[in-house]
Amino acid sequence: MNLLVSMRYLVALDEHKHFARAAQACFVTQPALSNAIRALEDEFGSPIVRRGRAFVGFTPEGERLLESARRMLREEQLLKQDLSSVSGQPQGRLGIGVVPSAEPVAARFAAMLQARHPGITPVVRCMSSQEIEAGLEQLTLDMGLGFTERVRPGVLRTVPQYTEHYFLVGRAAQPGAQGMVFGEPQSWQEAAALPLCLMTSEMYNRHIVDAAFARAGTPVRPVLETNSLLTLALSAVGGSVSAVMPGALVGAVRAYRELEARALTDPEVRTPIGLMVQTREQHSRPLEAALTLAQDAAWLRHAAAHSGLLHA
Repeated sequence: MNLLVSMRYLVALDEHKHFARAAQACFVTQPALSNAIRALEDEFGSPIVRRGRAFVGFTPEGERLLESARRMLREEQLLKQDLSSVSGQPQGRLGIGVVPSAEPVAARFAAMLQARHPGITPVVRCMSSQEIEAGLEQLTLDMGLGFTERVRPGVLRTVPQYTEHYFLVGRAAQPGAQGMVFGEPQSWQEAAALPLCLMTSEMYNRHIVDAAFARAGTPVRPVLETNSLLTLALSAVGGSVSAVMPGALVGAVRAYRELEARALTDPEVRTPIGLMVQTREQHSRPLEAALTLAQDAAWLRHAAAHSGLLHA
């Protein structure tokens, strides 16, 4: 079997941690994928996968081969994109991992990038900060959009985009005439007394929100938790629950007349959001195009204007 195909199966197995799901992602049967992995073990004379009743993990030899597989597939991708990018027009897929709170901004960025470069196919995945950092390290992502304060100097290159701040969003006493109602600012301490919907604990956004409540002297226990931005927004629409939302999401749900947003104060919380890329790897043509757009003043003005970044 073609070595690159077998390496692709190996990377899929690492991504899905399950033989059947990895096979499904590769559009082959599970026996075909399992046989390819066993053929690799025969070829290299070492066990690659630790097997129990299901997939357990990789052996040390398997981890080394997996790292080589990622690099081989990365080189193949770069070569294909380079050869297909004619007349300065980049071609190919661009994997972008985005934290939930920045999802509305990522959607606009990807759409603007594709409009500027029709040969690029952005693939936007909503992920936790940890998953984005792992994806960049393992070369399964080209770019991330998330919390730059988490990034260790020298590990990733960051391109600042905007500063996130936070609102308390709940049902308005009276629906707005043109859309969401913007009320007077409210303190984090006052917000803590309300039934709240917050992001789940594995999300870095939740770490920021919990820290703000702690600084206000009022740790909270939410009545509803979610890792979905849609659930976060619609929980406020659907009942008596209020949600702590980043400005980018507030900007995305401004059309809801039944909602009221109040800027959260005391303390003032400002969190830098930026794009992140690998520093050690060669950049593809699509990634170079994306980085050029990310530093375009017109794009940055557009992101600020449409992401609820200023207090109403």
